[in-house]
Amino acid sequence: MPPGTEAVKDLERAGWGARAATYGLLTGRITARLVAPALDAAGVVAGTRVLDVGTGPGDAAGRAAERGAVATGLDIADEMVALARRSHSGIDFLRGDAEDLPFADRSFDALVSNFTINHLPRPERAIREFARVLVPGGRVAVSTWDVPARNRFVGILVDAVRASGVTPPAAASAAPDPDRFADDDELRDLLRGARFADVEVRSVSLIHRVADVDELWQGILGGSVRTAGLVMRQPVRTRRSIRAAVERLADEYRADGALAIPARAKIAHGRKP
Repeated sequence: MPPGTEAVKDLERAGWGARAATYGLLTGRITARLVAPALDAAGVVAGTRVLDVGTGPGDAAGRAAERGAVATGLDIADEMVALARRSHSGIDFLRGDAEDLPFADRSFDALVSNFTINHLPRPERAIREFARVLVPGGRVAVSTWDVPARNRFVGILVDAVRASGVTPPAAASAAPDPDRFADDDELRDLLRGARFADVEVRSVSLIHRVADVDELWQGILGGSVRTAGLVMRQPVRTRRSIRAAVERLADEYRADGALAIPARAKIAHGRKP
């Protein structure tokens, strides 16, 4: 196991567990709007046995069940699993590791993993696990964020942190590159490396409206682990500087008395031969 793997997992587990109650302030609302395209890409219909890896609040599993699919959700954080169970009755949610799925070979017809692959220390291992638990002909769909310059609900905070002169600590270099799979070739090669066929990558864009900068600020801090954690570790004066930079950057997106923030994701899908 590469050095730092367990430390990354521990950070993600604790970070997302701590944000289970605030994820829905902003990030969860945006990711929920991107569930349907992922389910479509994975071919989820009535009767499909589908696994939702990195289920978070359970939105993809819940929407799959609404289609008549037999859904199962898995997440690394106990608090997210508990939230998913409260929000979606009648669906099996359990805690588990995307890199070591607790299921037998060929257990599912489809698998979706929304905004999870960019958080994993060994994404290639996870994709091989995704392939293992699918039946031949089964479909996978994974999503990730585009780069901050195009995915502005994340990019505004990233740019504000940089504008305030804050740099991540050296230990952060061991963490997964959050933008690696924003590159279509990287994302395509990830699936092809696990021998998925008919691999395609497409971009999905939307505009998400928030009332004001306070809602944006609270939402992005409540729905991020690494960048939000970096912000909250700063002295009060630095945090105020970052907050002021967020307000300046968000001003570009004012429209009709609110903020219209662009969000952009990549969805890759493929078929197990």
